[in-house]
Amino acid sequence: MLKLPDTTINNIEKIKQIPLLRKEDGTLLRLQDVADIKIIPGFSKIRHENGLRYALVQMNLEGRDLGGFIKELRENIKKEIKLPEGYFIEFAGQFENQQRAMERLSVVVPIAILLIFILLYINYNSIRDSLLIMLNVPFATIGGILALYISGFNLSVPAAIGFIAVFGIATLNGVVLVSYIRQMLDEGFNIDEAINKATRLRIRPILITATAASLGLVPILFTYDIGSEIQKPIAVVVIGGIFSSTFLTLILLPVVYKFVWKLTYRG
Repeated sequence: MLKLPDTTINNIEKIKQIPLLRKEDGTLLRLQDVADIKIIPGFSKIRHENGLRYALVQMNLEGRDLGGFIKELRENIKKEIKLPEGYFIEFAGQFENQQRAMERLSVVVPIAILLIFILLYINYNSIRDSLLIMLNVPFATIGGILALYISGFNLSVPAAIGFIAVFGIATLNGVVLVSYIRQMLDEGFNIDEAINKATRLRIRPILITATAASLGLVPILFTYDIGSEIQKPIAVVVIGGIFSSTFLTLILLPVVYKFVWKLTYRG
C-alpha cells in the first residue's frame, strides 16, 4: 500500500516510474516493468478494513425473515460460486447485530427462567409447586409462537424480549392460582374442593391481570411510526402468550396440580 502525492497520483507516467527494488546489476526495477499501467473504468473507491481490501454489497430485505434469507443465500453461494483463493464473503450489518443479540439472549433467557424458579422455590419451599407454576412458561410460549405465525412476523430479537416479558406475567397467574389452592388445603378442604374453589374465585384477578396487560399493548399493533417494527413483535408475542397462558392456567393447571398432588401426597 502506497500513499502518493497529488502530483504523482494524477500522472500515469509518474506512476509507471515508481521504483520497486534495485536489481543485481544496479538498475532499478520499476512498476511498469512488472505490470501494465492503464486507466480503465472501475471502483471509484477502494475500501480497506483491518488491512484487507473489500467490496461492499448492500440490500434491503422485505417480505421474509433475515435469518432464513441469509441461510438460503449462503447455500446458493456455496453451490454456484467458486471464489478465487484468498477471497471470502462475510455478512454484516443488521444480520451481524441480530446474531450477536441472539447469542446473548440464548444465555439471558435460561437465566431468567432459572431465577423465576428460584424465587418460586423460596416462596413456596416446594419443588413440586414451583415446577407446576413453571408450566405457565411453555403455556405462554405456545401462544407467542402462534401469534407470530398468524401475524406474519418472524422470531427476532424484539420477539425474544417479548417472550421474557410474557414469562413473568404467565408465572404471576400461576402464583395467584396455586397460592389460593394451597391456602384452601391449609384450611382443611380436600383437593377437589380446594381446586374448584380456587379456580372459581381466582378467575377474576387472573383475567383482570391478563386483560390489563394485553389492552395496554393493543395500540402498538396499529401504529406505523418510527420504531414500530421493533415494538410490534414484542406486542404480538406478549398478547398471544398472555392469551394462551391464561386459558391454559385456568383449564390445565388445576388438572395437572390435582394429578401431581394425588401422586405425591402421603398424608
